[in-house]
Amino acid sequence: MARYEPAIDLDAVRAIDVHTHVELDAHGNHSLDDELLAASAAYFRSGENRAPSLDDIAVHYRERSMAAVVFTVDSTTATGRPALSSEEIAEGAARNNDVLIPFGSVDPRQGPRAVTAARRLVEEYGVRGFKFHPSLQAFAPNNEAFYPLYRAIQELGVVALFHTGQTGIGAGLPGGRGIKLRYSDPMLVDDVAADFPDLSIVLAHPAVPWADSAISIATHKANVYVDLSGWLPRYFPPQLTHQLSRSLRTKALFGTDFPLIHPDRWLDSFAQLDITDDAKPLIFKDNAIRLLHL
Repeated sequence: MARYEPAIDLDAVRAIDVHTHVELDAHGNHSLDDELLAASAAYFRSGENRAPSLDDIAVHYRERSMAAVVFTVDSTTATGRPALSSEEIAEGAARNNDVLIPFGSVDPRQGPRAVTAARRLVEEYGVRGFKFHPSLQAFAPNNEAFYPLYRAIQELGVVALFHTGQTGIGAGLPGGRGIKLRYSDPMLVDDVAADFPDLSIVLAHPAVPWADSAISIATHKANVYVDLSGWLPRYFPPQLTHQLSRSLRTKALFGTDFPLIHPDRWLDSFAQLDITDDAKPLIFKDNAIRLLHL
């Protein structure tokens, strides 16, 4: 087992994508079932190569002089589908440590087992954070039953990244396949940020229909950031775009949701926005360097 240690040339990379998904493991297993994969691909119009391998992701970002945070989502309890291995993702990132940064994923509903797994992933495998998807994992982030997990992540000094707002998973299916959007209201994460002030938190995506809440939380709490993944920038809520050059300039993070949105497509769209030149390097790279202690 090779423990992950970053070897990223921070002067050479032009951006750090903090939100990319590994949806296929080395054994041909997918993170979601066929129906959910198809629904999210249709929602994002993502086209072919919906689930590249981890090594292919590394090549994709290396060719663009970018680094990327990679992760899966463990929703075993909610979906009954075994999760992809966060250990395997960490080992793959160690193999590609010039461009990849591994986050782990644990199922919060597994209680003490999740806490033990989180500690092991950081201490033995070197993951730099954890991805949570409250809607897919079917949990309310501010339920104090999950506080031991946040306490462990805070003690370990790594990041907690929460999906917020709309999700393409289950989109267009009857009942959204039972996936409840209310679990991804960022105001639920505000409670966590208040109760764990030393826990670095990322609110992922523009958080529609709660964009104002996400902006307020990130500007109110020093330990909260927002990532800009999951939407082409030209579709950002106008209040979000307005604040990227202002209150969010040191809090916003470049992210795509790859492979659903490719970085070239995201950057082309971002170039259409009226963002000040001094904010761009912060959003593309500098804020992530500070957050991830690179």
